[in-house]
Amino acid sequence: MKRKGKMEDLVIESQYLQEALTVKIYVPEGFSPFHDYQLCIMQDGDDYFRIGRIATLSDQLHASMEIEPTIFIGIHYQDRYDRLDKYHPDGKLQKKYIDFLIREVIPSLEEKLHITPLSYTLMGDSLAGTLAFMIASSYPSTINKVVMQSPFVNETVLKKIRETNQLQRLKVYHSVGTEETDVKITTGEVLDFLAENRTFQHLLANKVSDYTYEEFNGDHTWTYWQQDLRKILIHMLGE
Repeated sequence: MKRKGKMEDLVIESQYLQEALTVKIYVPEGFSPFHDYQLCIMQDGDDYFRIGRIATLSDQLHASMEIEPTIFIGIHYQDRYDRLDKYHPDGKLQKKYIDFLIREVIPSLEEKLHITPLSYTLMGDSLAGTLAFMIASSYPSTINKVVMQSPFVNETVLKKIRETNQLQRLKVYHSVGTEETDVKITTGEVLDFLAENRTFQHLLANKVSDYTYEEFNGDHTWTYWQQDLRKILIHMLGE
């Protein structure tokens, strides 16, 4: 299928992470610098483009005008252990990764694309969803919207919610599957994501004014995350 939009790569030599990372940029058909666009940044970026079919959804939703003009950005990881170090709320590289995203990725995108985005959305699944929240709660004046699909939740995440009082203007979409009661994670632990996400939801609902929480009938896999993406994008990027 021929794409209507255009995919580009931006390689960033990160001073924080001491490595070169490739940022994938998908601009919609008719993209023009200096115009108004939203930016949606996805950790687990290759998964969102490949399994989530974000480029196809972007083409369709822009053609039907169900979302406002949006540029989708994907950043991926080296392997599952690299992902754990960078995305986990207690990961040894998480703070450096957040600095990389805020202080290197965002300015580089604005310079390359010649735009000042109308809004920044962070989107992620599992640990990537957790990371999206951790970044937004640390930089609420920069990040406007968060999509968390089945995020990992531990005491560090819950403590962050309790201690953060600047989330009122954040728009959040949060989902988890009703069968996510025994999820095996990279460390080998088996966790009840459903119970932890319900606790997360209870705390976050009191902090955020524009908050959507949904439980879907399914488990901790892309089969279910992909099915929800169309409605999520319309809800989060269509206004």
